[in-house]
Amino acid sequence: MLLLCQLAGTILQAASGLPLPGPVVGLVMLLAYFIRAGGPDPVMRDTAQGLLKYLGLLFVPAGVGVISELQALRENALAIAVAIPVSSLAALLVTGMMMNFLLRGKRDA
Repeated sequence: MLLLCQLAGTILQAASGLPLPGPVVGLVMLLAYFIRAGGPDPVMRDTAQGLLKYLGLLFVPAGVGVISELQALRENALAIAVAIPVSSLAALLVTGMMMNFLLRGKRDA
């Protein structure tokens, strides 16, 4: 299911030219499926727990990329120092508003 959603998202992104990565489109499709189905089934839940166990390994390539781009990071330090807290705050606000929206709908049902 995970790979099918990623493939479908990549195909949809390539066909439509959406300015989002295909895997992100697939993730949104998977989220829509879970909302409609009432959550993941036990097999999907076990698969997700297995992936989460090794999530730290996925940060190794990002760390290598940061080290290899230190000069660019130094040149853009001010912009990065502003963008990180502002984007983090925006993400927290949107997440909170979305959670309130979803909980409000659950209480009404």
